[in-house]
Amino acid sequence: MATNWGSLLQDEQQLEELARQAVDRALAEGVLLRTSQEPTSSEVVSYAPFTLFPSLVPSALLEQAYAVQMDFNLLVDAVSQNAAFLEQTLSSTIKQDDFTARLFDIHKQVLKEGIAQTVFLGLNRSDYMFQRSTDGSPALKQIEINTISASFGGLASRTPAVHRHVLSVLSKTKEAGKILSNNPSKGLALGIAKAWELYGSTNAVVLLIAQEKERNIFDQRAIENELLARNIHVIRRTFEDISEKGSLDQDRRLFVDGQEIAVVYFRDGYMPRQYSLQNWEARLLLERSCAAKCPDIATQLAGTKKVQQELSRPGMLEMLLPGQPEAVARLRATFAGLYSLDMGEEGDQAIAKALAAPSRFVLKPQREGGGNNLYGEEMVQALKQLKNSEERASYILMEKIEPEPFENCLLRPGSPAQVVQCISELGIFGVYVRQEKTLVMNKHVGHLLRTKAIEHADGGVAAGVAVLDNPYPV
Repeated sequence: MATNWGSLLQDEQQLEELARQAVDRALAEGVLLRTSQEPTSSEVVSYAPFTLFPSLVPSALLEQAYAVQMDFNLLVDAVSQNAAFLEQTLSSTIKQDDFTARLFDIHKQVLKEGIAQTVFLGLNRSDYMFQRSTDGSPALKQIEINTISASFGGLASRTPAVHRHVLSVLSKTKEAGKILSNNPSKGLALGIAKAWELYGSTNAVVLLIAQEKERNIFDQRAIENELLARNIHVIRRTFEDISEKGSLDQDRRLFVDGQEIAVVYFRDGYMPRQYSLQNWEARLLLERSCAAKCPDIATQLAGTKKVQQELSRPGMLEMLLPGQPEAVARLRATFAGLYSLDMGEEGDQAIAKALAAPSRFVLKPQREGGGNNLYGEEMVQALKQLKNSEERASYILMEKIEPEPFENCLLRPGSPAQVVQCISELGIFGVYVRQEKTLVMNKHVGHLLRTKAIEHADGGVAAGVAVLDNPYPV
């Protein structure tokens, strides 16, 4: 996709002036992060990195991503309720991956005791890239679905004003009008509010499980503020706080500091290093409670790479979504090639394929948070080491998606404005709420575009590689 902003990107002096204007507008709009020097304090903050111009996205692919989001919501919810599917799918992974195994242990304990919660809340984000087809046309291909702590819904609602401002400064008012309004934080809060309401206790509050050092606090505050506007109070606590001050009564209602909790919203707990022994015990306590968890443990497991790979097998979608051929077709159209590395012939063939053409594949462990995937020579070395080891079952192999690079200017605190070759990743936020077996809400609530320089293979905004962006529909 050629860029609309080609000539503008050549004028260095103009770029510098535009960058100053854009940064000031971003700060005024609240496109903010705490600094890496002071991640626990909001005394000094900085703007979150972003692109100077919105990036071109084909309207048809944006519409396709929105159209399939409710299907993905249904699919994640179906997987989370299918204990047999989860057990079978993760059986080889949990033998080799300690983190997934511990999550699965909690899942089994909760099933054995009986699930106390009756309200289920899913806030997820499905991420895509635009695969360059042989005929040159782009196709929408899913990278992953994030079922826990899907972030940047708050900041994504603040960035359209910044790009409209940049284009208005350039007297491009018609173009400025094409930048889509976007408010995921409002939609995410709507889901939390619905779960809170169905829990049925007006005195209960929402518990946000936060990290001690949280640079991305303003993103979270956007959702908290939307809830407060509906008179729903949010308390922020860490896992450590829960193990010290959390308790269940005889009905398994959750109390923290004497306050009853209706909804637990996790913005922590998706990486191994976020769990001490104490934190695992806190997570179990939360899971055993009748509060609505976002996500509950089964939904977190539904978001693993291994589940993603198994869903791409023939017949799996039909089994999980019976009688919904249109939904199945929409979902399948977004799948890239995914391959199991379990011991046996199928896994051997996948490894041979990747070693023969390493530039066409990515090796993915069962991890969230960016910066975990292996490419190129690193992948080749890892596969040679793993080839004869059971440990390979803790990874999956995925076809590498190759988007068409384009030019944009990336703005980062402490760095000069930089015009580079980029690729983008589009995320769509989905919300669903289920009470017992009845789905009471299923919607898409906005998008997130993140852009990075092509030399960066992996990693999101929070990981310090990608920057915030907006789609410019073409």
